[in-house]
Amino acid sequence: MQNLRKELRKLAAPIWVEVMLMMLVGATDTFMLGHYSDSAVAAVGVVNQLVNLAFLVFQVINIGTLVMCSQYIGAKQNDNVLQTMGTALAVNITMGLVVSALLYVFRDYWLSLMGVKEELLQYALPYMKIVGGFAFLQAISMAIGAGLRSANMPKYPMYVTLFSNVLNIIGNYMLIFGNFGMPALGVSGAAMSTVFARLIAMCILIYLLHSKWIPSFPIKMFRPFPWDKLRNILKVGLPSAGENMSYDAAQVVCTAMIVTMGTVSLATRIYVFNITCFACLSAIALGQAGAISIAHLVGGERRNAAFLIGRYVMIWSVVISIVMAVVFAVFGRQVLGLMTTNEEIISLGCKIFYINIFLEIGRAINIYATNALRAAGDIYFPFLLGVIVMWSCQVGCAYLFGIHFGWGLIGCWIAYALDENIRGIIFVWRWNSQKWMKKRLIKS
Repeated sequence: MQNLRKELRKLAAPIWVEVMLMMLVGATDTFMLGHYSDSAVAAVGVVNQLVNLAFLVFQVINIGTLVMCSQYIGAKQNDNVLQTMGTALAVNITMGLVVSALLYVFRDYWLSLMGVKEELLQYALPYMKIVGGFAFLQAISMAIGAGLRSANMPKYPMYVTLFSNVLNIIGNYMLIFGNFGMPALGVSGAAMSTVFARLIAMCILIYLLHSKWIPSFPIKMFRPFPWDKLRNILKVGLPSAGENMSYDAAQVVCTAMIVTMGTVSLATRIYVFNITCFACLSAIALGQAGAISIAHLVGGERRNAAFLIGRYVMIWSVVISIVMAVVFAVFGRQVLGLMTTNEEIISLGCKIFYINIFLEIGRAINIYATNALRAAGDIYFPFLLGVIVMWSCQVGCAYLFGIHFGWGLIGCWIAYALDENIRGIIFVWRWNSQKWMKKRLIKS
């Protein structure tokens, strides 16, 4: 077990850095736009929720690729690894172009569905046009990143994310405020900076895939097209991404409710959400690293070791998440003060931080469990549980507490905490039951 824990930490460290940097992209945009306009922050936050929901289409392939490649690597089936990776890239490129076109052409329609007010549309529309129209860049990067992680090379996506973050920050500084002789473009400048950083990141990842792992994809291995690999990817990816899609869709519905509460509540939600994401940072990194380790172990038919690693990941995910949530609650006023001077937003946000302590307990367990169960091949349980509890508890209680009882954003956050903890309790039972041990996805 000591060797497995050491390998887990080696995987988790670069993933932790990469996830932190990815979160910093959103936090940096929020921080810089907060000094430009609170309304811009609210508008961009709504657009990013829609774009992130669209990105979950790509996650269907990415999650399936990560799990299948990891199990094939554990079973030492190298040809199957290559075919799976090539299939994933081909499908994600196609879907990326389709999603980009839909976001660009129907941007007015998507924003109207969210109930975005006229005062916010001047910021939301140009951001949606630019970021949504180039969504395919992220589709390609996500597929390559998933493959590199499955092959125990998470440091390369980490380096790329670090570099693209630096580019994004510099681009924001130049294009939002008009520094270094560039025009002051505001929200459009933030969007252009994001797209340019993603373009450079995609190019570097393509180079790394070619030079560090798979030099080429021989045509003969894809004639005829390996439909069985696509079926395996979709078998894992559809229910797995479906759980994520259900969560994001539920969040979109809740955000639409918050829109009706006014700009202060919406801006507070965006600020607090960006900050509290860092509370579950370690849970995300440990969960992803744990999923790779568990898939390798299950592929190599070492299920008891996979069970013990899973429990180790769960315990440390919860402990670290609680500590981080308490820190944000104690220093909430100072943290929010870095982003906005609006006292209403700061006061409301500080109250939310304390509720968030309880939310993070369940969220840490859910992040670990969904990753661990799908890596082991138990792909349908997280999806079904997520759909039932998220929509009945998160959405239903958000309406009950936030709208019907008039508790506003505080009521919505109480609903989020209930949802996370109910699912967390059920997931602990599922992992300890060891029913997932019969779910291996690949043949020996």
